[in-house]
Amino acid sequence: MQQLNHWYRILATGFCFATFGIGGVLLSVTVFPLQRLFISDVEQRKRRARHTVHITFKFFIALMRFVGIFNFNFTASTQLEQARGQIIIANHPSLIDVVALIAMTPHADCVVKAQLFSNPFMRGVITSTGYISNSDPDKLLDDCAASLEKGNNLIIFPEGTRSTPGTELAFQRGAANIALRAQRGYLALYICCQPSTLTKQEKWYQVPATKPTLSIQYLKHIQLTAYLEQTQSPSLVARQLTRDLQHFYQQAVKQHGLFETRT
Repeated sequence: MQQLNHWYRILATGFCFATFGIGGVLLSVTVFPLQRLFISDVEQRKRRARHTVHITFKFFIALMRFVGIFNFNFTASTQLEQARGQIIIANHPSLIDVVALIAMTPHADCVVKAQLFSNPFMRGVITSTGYISNSDPDKLLDDCAASLEKGNNLIIFPEGTRSTPGTELAFQRGAANIALRAQRGYLALYICCQPSTLTKQEKWYQVPATKPTLSIQYLKHIQLTAYLEQTQSPSLVARQLTRDLQHFYQQAVKQHGLFETRT
């Protein structure tokens, strides 16, 4: 029975991945063109598109729970539902982290890799929502600050990519530069996936022997007053903030545990 269940979850995972890709295409050729047709204001249209993705990702999370490939434990849902104009940061253990965060967060904006703008399944979604490209670092900082001023919640993974199981977290300076430019603190979350799955090193069909649970919990609000008052160069302040964030999350790993390397 255990082997049968394992094969079922492989097939169900493939079904969910196919549904996700087909859903992105269907939104791009049906819902988003209708929104462009009936909503003339560009910002209002982007807000409507982001809300559409928010609802769609909620459905996708429910689908994964229904078919039995994931359990979810979202204790941070209250903080995310109440968030407005905040920078949301988290560690990044699995491929579905951003899907879960957007599903939980109203008015969610995020920074996406430039390569995704050429992805046939996601290109229409990204361009319709106005998600921010990382192709131009200087423009990226201004775009993030502008999005926060509009009341959007900006989702950022300070690691810049998915974590490697069994290794320490390594943060890049992007999250620090964005927060310092926008003069905003962080809503810090902790994500744990047990047993680990959908990591950067794994294929979608390499499902664990037991059904994984993705947990997202609230850690704290991090204020940046002390950093903003410093007279050092912005690059030095960003480096210090990045080191402090990395240390903060390393302590969170020790306290809450990190997703483990699967055996």
